[in-house]
Amino acid sequence: MTPIPQDIQSQLSAGENVLWSGQPPQDIVLRGSDAFMIPFSLMWGGFAIFWEASVISSNAPVFFALWGVPFVLIGIYLIIGRFFFEAKQRARTYYAVTNERILIVSGLFSQKVKSLNLRTLSDLSLSEGKNGLGTISFGGGSPFASLFGGFSGWPGMEAYLGSRFDRIENAKTVYEIIRKTQRGTA
Repeated sequence: MTPIPQDIQSQLSAGENVLWSGQPPQDIVLRGSDAFMIPFSLMWGGFAIFWEASVISSNAPVFFALWGVPFVLIGIYLIIGRFFFEAKQRARTYYAVTNERILIVSGLFSQKVKSLNLRTLSDLSLSEGKNGLGTISFGGGSPFASLFGGFSGWPGMEAYLGSRFDRIENAKTVYEIIRKTQRGTA
C-alpha cells in the first residue's frame, strides 16, 4: 500500500487503522453528461463572445459591454474551466477505508471531511469499468443525483452527488475490503 497522506493521517483516531487509501485519477475527465454540456457550452460561449464583440465593435454604450462580460466568463468556464476545476478538486481529494469508517477528505479552499461509520452504512454500490476503474457510492444521495452525475466540475454539485469514492483503481478490491470490514472479517 502507498504511504498514507497527511490529510488522512490527521483525521485518524487512536487505534484506528487504515486498510486502504487512495485518490481519484488526476487527469482531465470526460463524462457522459459532456455529450450535452460540450455542445451547450460552445453555443453559450460562442453567442456570448459574438454578443460582446458586436457590442464593442458598434461603439454601444458601456453598459451593454459590461452586461456581456459575466456571460463570456461563464462561457469560458463551461467550455474549458470546469475541466481544470474538477481536476484540481480531485488533486485535493483523499479517500480511506479504516477498521471503523470511510473517510473522504476534500476541498479546494477549505478542508471538508466526510466520515461514514462502517457499522451503520446500509447502502453500498459499485460501478466498475473494464479496466478496474470504478466508483463506490455510499448511501442514497439526492434523488436528483442522476441529473447532476456528470456536473461534478460545477461548484457545489458534490452535495447532490452523495458520498463516493469516484473513479478509483481496483474498485472491486476496495469494495470487498469494505464489505469484509462491515462483516467483521477483515
